[in-house]
Amino acid sequence: PFSPTEESTSPSDKSEAHSTLKYLSGKLDDLSAFNDLIAKHGAALQRSLSELENLKLPAESGEKIKAVNERATLFRITSNAMINACRDFLDLAEAHSRKWQRALQHECEQRIRLEETIEQLAKQHNNLERACRGAPSLSANPAAQRSRGGSAQSGKAEPSDEDEETEYFDAMEDAHAVITVFDASTHTNLGASSKYGVALKKRRTQIPDKPNYSLNLWSIMKNCIGKELSKIPMPINFNEPLSMLQRLTEDLEYHELLDRAVKCENAIEQMCFVAAFSVSSYSTTVQRTAKPFNPLLGETFELDRLEELGFRSLCEQVSHHPPAAAHHVYSRKGWTLWQEITIASKFRGKYLSILPLGTIHLEFHSSGNHYIWQKVTSTVHNIIVGKLWIDQSGDIEILNHKSKDKCHLKFTPYSYFSRDIPRKVTGVVMDADGNERYVMSGTWDEKMECSKVIEASQETPFRKASFRKQSTRPCPPRENAENMYFFSKLALTLNEPEDNVAPTDSRMRPDQRLMENGKWDEANMEKQRLEEKQRAVRRHREVEAADALAEGKDYKGYIPLWFERKVDPLTGELMCVYKGGYWESKEKQDWSQCPSIF
Repeated sequence: PFSPTEESTSPSDKSEAHSTLKYLSGKLDDLSAFNDLIAKHGAALQRSLSELENLKLPAESGEKIKAVNERATLFRITSNAMINACRDFLDLAEAHSRKWQRALQHECEQRIRLEETIEQLAKQHNNLERACRGAPSLSANPAAQRSRGGSAQSGKAEPSDEDEETEYFDAMEDAHAVITVFDASTHTNLGASSKYGVALKKRRTQIPDKPNYSLNLWSIMKNCIGKELSKIPMPINFNEPLSMLQRLTEDLEYHELLDRAVKCENAIEQMCFVAAFSVSSYSTTVQRTAKPFNPLLGETFELDRLEELGFRSLCEQVSHHPPAAAHHVYSRKGWTLWQEITIASKFRGKYLSILPLGTIHLEFHSSGNHYIWQKVTSTVHNIIVGKLWIDQSGDIEILNHKSKDKCHLKFTPYSYFSRDIPRKVTGVVMDADGNERYVMSGTWDEKMECSKVIEASQETPFRKASFRKQSTRPCPPRENAENMYFFSKLALTLNEPEDNVAPTDSRMRPDQRLMENGKWDEANMEKQRLEEKQRAVRRHREVEAADALAEGKDYKGYIPLWFERKVDPLTGELMCVYKGGYWESKEKQDWSQCPSIF
């Protein structure tokens, strides 16, 4: 999946190597000290025995002392042999330790030189690209040249007020053998009718092909190292035609896992499905290197699939600094999910770190089981040169607040020096007493397997488990996927025009619609207009706040329309939860409360 040139030794690998060498050096020092002590104490013992033998004692005592002295001499000879062997090992280990330290230091210096060379190469590549664009001989297609120039020029506006966030999604199945990604054919036929007899809308299966505009990412981001991404001016050339709210809704691609979890007879088995669902949201991120549009404050996105799939979802952008989105999903099949996600992101020069902050809540109606967990860190590699690729790393701990069962999942970061399969995920499900009940393994892009633990002990790390193997394959890529931003089946439908949605819905966003239709130059200009409009609204709000402060009045600031801030009784966090009213307003087609953000 990743070529050797795409990843070098990570800082954690270097730290581990230094720690190992330091530990080995300490042990060698201990061995040297013990060697000296054995020699010293052995010589003292031999002297004492010799002095005892020379004392005038009865004949019988002399014989016994002589026998003891002979045994001590034999022990001294054996000890000397051991000491010599230890000394040889000590000398050899010290020599190799110095050699390892020199080799590690050499590798560190080589890596620094390589990084400097790559940066110089990227700069030269950027200069060459600019020179080629300006060459008259390359302007055979003036329209295309103007188009590229317009796209590049549009990225030179004032620093964007949008907040950059990158998050990635998709999914999996079963708890007694293999939990695997569903093939597209297993999804509901959206052109048929629901079990409730309602005619269903036929959803689209493709979008216009992505235009081939050339723009160098390093030329945009080289002066932004260490900055918060909200301060980086970014043209839409690096986006995909979906908003962050729509991307968040993609978590529901494999909602079938939760539908099946409802039917589980006990909470432990149910936890396995919840764990698979938490992993499933990352499966499409392997190819999804483009970033979603950052929602405007007050922007919403609904996904009403109550008749087709049994659930309906609502997202709202509830904060702009920091960027935060609230999400609420109700399923008539027996579960409710809600979350508020804030994106912390930093550009580090060679890679981009995206850390989603916030707790995801999931409650099953009939059992009352209430699960909470958080997302792991996403990292985009090869920002400077090479093909962009994404990795997920970190731990997820899922807690059932009713039964106190836990599941710990570990996302192993990719390393060229590791023999583990790429994108590996391992986990263990434990009951309230800390006993291991299920073990889980798989990859975050393909499948998760779980097996029931039938014997586990503190003395051994190995577990005996019942396990039924099934042959599984990941969902095959869609035809022409690379020209449709590698969208999944659900993602292709998210920005499809929909009747009767709120005027703040992401589907109504003009710059995103222009981009989807291939009009990137117009989309860049529209994006700047929307951002300037949002800045003007924010400045007006700041003036109101200053006036209220001068008059000694309270100023509440921005208040979300469909969500309200409450302290969560389980976690103690202040988070936005759905307060109701959206679906009733849609039924009446009364959107008078909605702000004009587009």
